[in-house]
Amino acid sequence: MPSILLRSPGGRRPGVRAGTLTLCGAALSLVAGCSNLDGTYPSTSSVIPNAKVQLTAAKAYTFEQIALTAGAGAILYLVYDPLAPNWSIQEVRLDDRTYRMALKLKRFHIGGSGEASQIFRRRAEQLRRETGAASYRVLEYTEGVESGTPQAQRVAEGAVELVAGAFPLAEPVSAPTTPRSNFYRD
Repeated sequence: MPSILLRSPGGRRPGVRAGTLTLCGAALSLVAGCSNLDGTYPSTSSVIPNAKVQLTAAKAYTFEQIALTAGAGAILYLVYDPLAPNWSIQEVRLDDRTYRMALKLKRFHIGGSGEASQIFRRRAEQLRRETGAASYRVLEYTEGVESGTPQAQRVAEGAVELVAGAFPLAEPVSAPTTPRSNFYRD
């Protein structure tokens, strides 16, 4: 049975983010504090006080507006996750010398769409160094787009063979080409 490894492009295994741990710690602290309260809350008024924060002489925000903005920002951060790597790698070891890698671009991203071949080659080079192989050979490589809900996701997949003896440098991986359109003719 081949082993499956999930890795981020930098070679680190994905784990729990520090922000998630902080959020869980804060939630546990609030829940622990609730055991000391007596009665039903809110008793007659809302949980958020009906007060304002006066920023300037002409501008003030209610606590409700501040709470809604903070909540929307937290949801946006969790969906977009700006600190997560753009590409995730699922790696399967087929035998002692052959690895298959599947790369997926995160759904909500800014940039990084054309990095798949670079990340694929970088991970192949890391495998070569980790195993002590002389070089690597790209057996196959494809890029595409997977349709899905809520939006499509760029994917790439390929296979790499690690070569133990002297072998020419790895074959270059080029992006797939599309035929030129004859739409613009002179």
